[in-house]
Amino acid sequence: MNYKIISSCSAGNAVIIKDIVLIDCGVTFKRLEKYYKKIKIVLLTHIHTDHFRKATISRLAQERPTLRFACCEWMLKPLLDCGVNRRNIDILQIGTKYDYKLFKIVPIKLYHDVPQCGYRVLFDNYKVIYATDTRTLEGIMAKNYDLYLIEGNYEDEELEKRIKEKQQEQQYCYEYRVRDTHLSKGQASDFLLNNMGDNSEYVFMHEHVER
Repeated sequence: MNYKIISSCSAGNAVIIKDIVLIDCGVTFKRLEKYYKKIKIVLLTHIHTDHFRKATISRLAQERPTLRFACCEWMLKPLLDCGVNRRNIDILQIGTKYDYKLFKIVPIKLYHDVPQCGYRVLFDNYKVIYATDTRTLEGIMAKNYDLYLIEGNYEDEELEKRIKEKQQEQQYCYEYRVRDTHLSKGQASDFLLNNMGDNSEYVFMHEHVER
């Protein structure tokens, strides 16, 4: 297995690729304690606390003073506010490929309710695409990747059922906004069918759990 899903849900998100690339950091430091010494870079997507846990970022920066953090411009100030040294932060541009010798990174434009991105992480013999918290993957291609970490937040039929059940209570805030902010399993499946190769692997990420 070339990846570890530490957590992928509304309570916290963090995935480690090949022991050295951490994508998202929305979990406690304790959840990363077994792995953080090998990590070479932390890729951040957006500001929501289930993807960006300030206390964990601060602790990583303290414990690993040379650790690199990479993000798009909207995450620069939040990182600085966590005490991350500016010299350790790489500001990335959507669609540009960055060469870190052991791997390459390409940020992908995604569509959420705050500025957001996904990532392609490209090793010589292993290609990964990571995309969560987005209403669409329209215009994105990732043919014959080895691993697809793609949001499958909800089933359309189940969503409609929950809306009907909750209408009288007027308690369907999540159901009302989810189509504009998250990807359904149907949308994710269409993307996967159009891109996966015979040996590709996929995981539905950030699945909604009704509380």
